[in-house]
Amino acid sequence: MNDRLLRAARRQPTDTTPVWLMRQAGRYLPEYRAIRGNIAFLDLCKHPDLAAEVTVQPVTRLGVDAAIIFSDILIPVEAMGITLELGDKGPHFPNPVRSAADIDKLGVPDPVEGTGFVAEAIRRTRKALNDSVPVIGFAGAPFTLAAYMVEGGGSKSYILIKRLMFEQPELAHRLFGKLTDTLIPYLKMQVEAGASIVQIFDSWGGELSPWDYERFCIPYLKRMVSELKATGVPVIVFGVGMSTHLPLLKSTGADVVGLDWTLPMDEGRKVLGPDVAVQGNLDPLHLFLPREALEGRVKDILRRAGPEGHIFNLGHGILPPTDPDSAKFLVDAVHRHGVALRQGTLSND
Repeated sequence: MNDRLLRAARRQPTDTTPVWLMRQAGRYLPEYRAIRGNIAFLDLCKHPDLAAEVTVQPVTRLGVDAAIIFSDILIPVEAMGITLELGDKGPHFPNPVRSAADIDKLGVPDPVEGTGFVAEAIRRTRKALNDSVPVIGFAGAPFTLAAYMVEGGGSKSYILIKRLMFEQPELAHRLFGKLTDTLIPYLKMQVEAGASIVQIFDSWGGELSPWDYERFCIPYLKRMVSELKATGVPVIVFGVGMSTHLPLLKSTGADVVGLDWTLPMDEGRKVLGPDVAVQGNLDPLHLFLPREALEGRVKDILRRAGPEGHIFNLGHGILPPTDPDSAKFLVDAVHRHGVALRQGTLSND
């Protein structure tokens, strides 16, 4: 196996910097769109053969150092007993969670019974790849999932989830606790199926102040990270707009902290210290730069990150209009200049 990703996550030496891209299996790839044209998104997530096929596509086309299983962070939420609709305009919960009774109705599902198709997709992905690269498992963090459930979908202000937290904190904690009880076995199932590393997406964690994040999110993330690390796999935590939350993310005990593009990589490393690896942090829209400028951004991030304990990635998911050739250029540039960084020959131009 190409184990660069796993070695970097554990801050061990690698021959070059590993790279994968959030949402690397998706709408920017024509081969994905060809499959997606015949099946609804949620149905695709639940079809192990097709989910495995689209998981493998970017590994074949781009040469990335890992496959992240094709799924959605809201999959385990649906298994808790809430109706989920996933369309081109994003997720929608027609019956959002707003009361104690709504929370009490939510179950803590058996992961195999409720979401076993994810495990099967991981097994089929490993077989299709012949274990040539690691498979990344993932889940959303309790706050991010709760935000979708309470708001009924995406939000600009997050007023409903925040009011629940601030006006009825005991209910919010009950919801976060039930989500955590669901997510831990869900992620463990993915590890048992063959995921070699897992990522926890707290996509909307940056909407909270550090004080609120420490109070409402960190206890649950610590539980998740501790239980997952006990399985022997490295754990990545990631959120958007969380530059001021980096010490809190480190406190979870995660092996890797993902950075978005709003903080230079060397400054992030300075805050986090030497005993945690980092992931990131190219702005996804930099993939629209001319090749020479994009290559310059790659070299700058590599230089700031250093040769060990860095997984190159975007600061958030790759965007649908992105040219796949630009993504391929990025991956090749990371690998090429990652070698130069280790040889001390990375140019400053």
